[in-house]
Amino acid sequence: MRLVVIGDVGVVDGMMHIGDEAMFEALCDEMRARGGDIVAVSSAPRETAARYGVDAIGRIDFDRLSRADAEARLDGVAAALGGTASADERIGTMIAEITSADAVIIAGAGNLASTWPTHIYERVAMSRIARALGRPLFVTGQTLGPKLNERDRELVGEIIRHAALVGVRETTSQALSADLGVPARLGVDDASFLAWDEIGLPSNRSGVLISLSLHLGGVDRVEATTRIAALADAAARVTGEPVRFHAHFGAVDDEAPRGDALLHDEIRARMQSASEVLPTGTPRQAALAARSAALLITGRYHPAVFAAPAGVPVLGLVTDEYTRIKQRGALAHWGQSSTVALAAVDTDGIPVLEALWQQRERVAQSAAEAVTAARVESDSWWTHIAESVAKMRKAS
Repeated sequence: MRLVVIGDVGVVDGMMHIGDEAMFEALCDEMRARGGDIVAVSSAPRETAARYGVDAIGRIDFDRLSRADAEARLDGVAAALGGTASADERIGTMIAEITSADAVIIAGAGNLASTWPTHIYERVAMSRIARALGRPLFVTGQTLGPKLNERDRELVGEIIRHAALVGVRETTSQALSADLGVPARLGVDDASFLAWDEIGLPSNRSGVLISLSLHLGGVDRVEATTRIAALADAAARVTGEPVRFHAHFGAVDDEAPRGDALLHDEIRARMQSASEVLPTGTPRQAALAARSAALLITGRYHPAVFAAPAGVPVLGLVTDEYTRIKQRGALAHWGQSSTVALAAVDTDGIPVLEALWQQRERVAQSAAEAVTAARVESDSWWTHIAESVAKMRKAS
């Protein structure tokens, strides 16, 4: 069972995005366990191939194109498929790989939104190639929108309408999928149980773990870091636990801080409490760090995805409707709902944090009650995809 899988993967310039890699890694684990042979579509094919032990190719590449140029490139895919024009190397490689594959899978992400049209065009191009070649398409672990202009809504609708199965991770995405005419499976994020059996659940949790994003939603950077520093100090005081910062978008080695680590350092400099830094590491290491924390404060999505199933209380910092939907969606699966606007983390946020800490036993119990059924459902989803591919391959 050969599967061409696109995710936002590929370590470029030594920078790792933990969440994007985690969803792809989880998919690889699950599909390999069911007989899948993965061909990754990556922004750094050699790096991805080496990291995961898979075959890998580059994207068709709609990066930095204007809308008009992206539409023209999409037309170029159609021309190559129809034989009316020769394909460039990237398009030709994609067509060849999908020709030799049994299915195409769009891995989990939150990129099918007008904020990132590049990703929409890349995926609609792959879906059109799959459809032209008679290869089934599967969409898993998505956040859809919420921002979709008229053209992007049309393209996203095209992608999911031609998919054999569609999986989303929040009720808002499920509702949007239904509005586009497609019933979608609602489940937890694909990386929720990454290495769950391998790592296990830590018996002793400790520390306040903080993971933040450089996206501040228009809040002045000095103001934002000052406010977050006050929240971090409050967390240290309320919990009596050490504070650790972990960059989910950061350098894979120990060189000078980059990405989220730059913001973390600015916050640490404004704190009254002592703090430490965890290296970015790998998705598996990030999952262990989140599941081992006594409390998580995060502006990033995947720290919550990792921590909440393990019963770690999570305070999500949100900057806009997109981050609010994702944070609340991730937490809702586990009976949590604590979020606060980034602009009010030192005012509204501290009382929410105090209440959350007081409820930590209830939070842990709620997750423990939900996790078995969620794991069964997640396992069934991956099996459903694998069995559907096998059935369609046999029918063809």
